Amino acid sequence: MTKIGTSDLDVYGLNLGCNVFNTTADEAASHTVLDAYTAAGGNFLDTADMYGDNGGSERFIGTWLAKRGRRDELVIATKVAKSAHRPGLSAKNIAAAAEDSLRRLQTDHIDLYYAHEDDRSVPLEETLGAFDTLIHDGKVRYVAASNYEPDRLAEALSTSDREGLARYVALQPHYNLVERDYEKELAPLVQREGLSTLPYFGLAVGFLTGKYRSKDEPGDSPRAPRALKYLDERGERVLAVLDEVAAAHRASVASVSLAWLGAQPTVAAPIASARNPDQLEDLIASVSLELSAEELAALSAASAS
Repeated sequence: MTKIGTSDLDVYGLNLGCNVFNTTADEAASHTVLDAYTAAGGNFLDTADMYGDNGGSERFIGTWLAKRGRRDELVIATKVAKSAHRPGLSAKNIAAAAEDSLRRLQTDHIDLYYAHEDDRSVPLEETLGAFDTLIHDGKVRYVAASNYEPDRLAEALSTSDREGLARYVALQPHYNLVERDYEKELAPLVQREGLSTLPYFGLAVGFLTGKYRSKDEPGDSPRAPRALKYLDERGERVLAVLDEVAAAHRASVASVSLAWLGAQPTVAAPIASARNPDQLEDLIASVSLELSAEELAALSAASAS
């Protein structure tokens, strides 16, 4: 278990992405995945008000919670700003969106509430003030940012400090073995400010599972075109090292990819999703997979731009 930033949220090393709920996983399948994840020791769910056709993911989590009665064992993260029905980060929208999410999740509090994206049309004081009110009202425990540029994240943190408002404890950026822009400016800022990172697209839309290796035979997956954009000279180099490390550990390429990500400075728990328990196995295995310093370095070198 790992603490998120300066919070007291103690989380499992794999953040279960629930974006597939009510899209490629129906309610029964979603509940099966949640059962398998928690049975393995997982306690950290990542969703958003826009996931699953604007709220379906939260609803499936809510019906599962109602059946299982395990709310106090879980850390639930959801987000506001990108829903077509509740867009933006105005105080009015944040308050309304939080009530919607609480109702769908069938809970009285959200453990980690994200600004899903920056909204430059709204003063940071207003956004952070709305989050602060939710915390004071007991509806949210901590707040975090997703998809923020370095300058805006720094400004948000300084605004919180200056105004005495709720402060982001974590950042959710696009970060994985083949997407490493995060390391340039955001990582030093996150480390300096005491935040944790919870990266999304930890498997690069499937490329880092090793499934997509030929542009001539992409398969029928809808993710194939996005995954195959990584299949260039660099991508082939990364896959070769992943294969070598996976063979040495008798692990899957996906497990090694997530283990590399989880070992990076500031990362508390990579986010990855599964439509069924079989897909979940490799994700869970990454938590206990310990790569050597030499293996981590070899993977980093192979993926360097």
